[in-house]
Parts: sequence; C-alpha cells; structure tokens
Amino acid sequence: MACARSSALLTFALLVAAGCSSDPTPAADVVQAPLPAAAPSTAIGTQVVFLGTGTPLPDPDRSGPATAVVVNGAAYLFDAGPGVVRRAMQARRAGIGALDSVNLRTVFLTHLHSDHTMGLPDLILTPWVMGRQAPLELYGPAGSATMVNGIMAGWAEDIDHRLHDLQPATPNGYKVNVHEILAGEIFRDANVTVTAIPVEHGAWKAFAYRIQTADRTIVISGDARPSEALTRACNNCDLLIFEVYTSGSTAKVTAEWQAYRRAYHTSTEEVAAIANVSRPKRLVLYHRANPGCDQVGTNCGDSGSEAEALREVRQRYDGPVVEAHDLDVF
Repeated sequence: MACARSSALLTFALLVAAGCSSDPTPAADVVQAPLPAAAPSTAIGTQVVFLGTGTPLPDPDRSGPATAVVVNGAAYLFDAGPGVVRRAMQARRAGIGALDSVNLRTVFLTHLHSDHTMGLPDLILTPWVMGRQAPLELYGPAGSATMVNGIMAGWAEDIDHRLHDLQPATPNGYKVNVHEILAGEIFRDANVTVTAIPVEHGAWKAFAYRIQTADRTIVISGDARPSEALTRACNNCDLLIFEVYTSGSTAKVTAEWQAYRRAYHTSTEEVAAIANVSRPKRLVLYHRANPGCDQVGTNCGDSGSEAEALREVRQRYDGPVVEAHDLDVF
C-alpha cells in the first residue's frame, strides 16, 4: 500500500540550464492529491468515458488507449494514448464539462508502451496553453519520471518562450508531479480510491487499476496476459474493462507473433474465463489488438474483427459483454 517515490518536476528551463534532473523524494503511504474545483457536471453518479479504444494500429476511428472516470465534476484519466486531449474536448462538447482540457489534472499510466503514452506531451502542455493552472498529477510505474523528464527537456524552449515572452501563461500549469507507484492503494480523495494491481505484460512493469467510487467499482486491465490477480480484481464489479485479441486471427499469424500474443496479451477465451469467475455486471472489451495481423503488409482478412471478438467471448461467457468505441459513455 505504498507509492515507491514521488518527484515534482519543476521549471524545466532551469533544470535543463543546470544540467540536472529532479531527485525522487519519499511519498506517503497513500498520496493525497486533492483536485482544484473542476467544471460543474450535470451527470448523476460515475461516468466512464472512452477517449481512446485503439492500439498501435493507426486507425483514424480509434484514438490511442485512454479512459476517463468522471465523478462529481472531476476527471481521472487512465492512460494517455495519441489523441487523448482532442477526444476529451469532443466529450466536453457533448456535455461532459469535466473533460474540458483545463480540467485534465490527474492521470494514471498502466505502463510505458508508446501507444499508451504518446498523448502525454499533449496532456502536459495543451491544457496549460489553454489555461490550466495546477500541475498535472501523474501516477505510473518506475520509469515514468524519466519519460516526463525527457518530454520536458524536449519542449524546454517552448516552455521558456511561453513563460517569458509576450504570451500570457499560468506559472504552474505545465509542471508535472510524478508519483512512481507500487502495488496497492495509491490514490484517494473525496471522489475515488484507486488501487494498482501488478499484471504480466511481457517484460514490462505494468499495472491494472481498480477504481472505487461511491456508486461504482471499475477495473481496467491495461495491457496484460491473464493472471490470478486480474481474475480476483473485479469480484462482481460494475465494469470490467479488458483488452483482447481474437483466436481466429491468432491462427493466421506466425509462430513468433503467436508467442508474443501469449506473453503480452489476453485472448477471447481467456477473457471469458476471467469473466466467468469475476462475474462483472458488464464486460467491456477495448484495445482489441491483433499483433501480426495489424502490421503493414500482413493480411488476415476479416479475422480479428469486433464481430469475431464478441462471438468468441459469447461462446464461452453468458454475461453482458460489449466492445467500446471512442466516446462511448458507460
């Protein structure tokens, strides 16, 4: 039940000029990160908004993985795939005020694969340019601080000009407080309690997340192969949000890609087996990847489709199951 470390990444123009990076400092058992007042929401209860349901495949209909949990006008993001800020603003235009870019203040990363983090520079800088006043609070595995340090160094000149040239800019909105996490309860405020669950994703240090609000329990797998911890995590939760690949497409890829899938991801049969034990009120498939089929020049035909994924899960699981699309709200 502890965070491994927490580091405040302060004015990077100064850090880069000094040729140093911030040093980690100890964190409390549970990081308390109260949010400034967010835009009012007309929603009653918890909303789960899919800002991105895609994979590394550059599908224009599916942005990179990013899921928002909205509670009492506050937004909590899980992953930051490509397109996250634009999708959030689409949801804002649809009436979810908490997803206005200036309200994007807290993000939890499942792991550091590029398709889950390429929206991070956008999430750090665009809301600041739009007027965000508070630093971004970022929770993620070891290596998160190094990633953020690199982003800040890469955009140091941009930050310096926005702070010290003619453009008005808030003094703190570009900063990032990085909390590198361990397993257990990692965050709690008046709206949510977030628990990090270690998962197996090849060689990556990766986490699933269990989010508890006053009215709902949500589990987000992130990228993971099946494990006992993931099977136990839901326990009749309201939403079990799980990545998946299809068995039909697996039969059409090389032995190397089959080995990769088994080590890094979860098949439809395995998702069904987990759901049969955990019995969520609704199973939601997302991040439907078909490695070895998705790569350019590989043709698996229609195999790997949404229809195939749902059919294969429903053959083995009789509970409610759907596949999420960008901007779906549950």
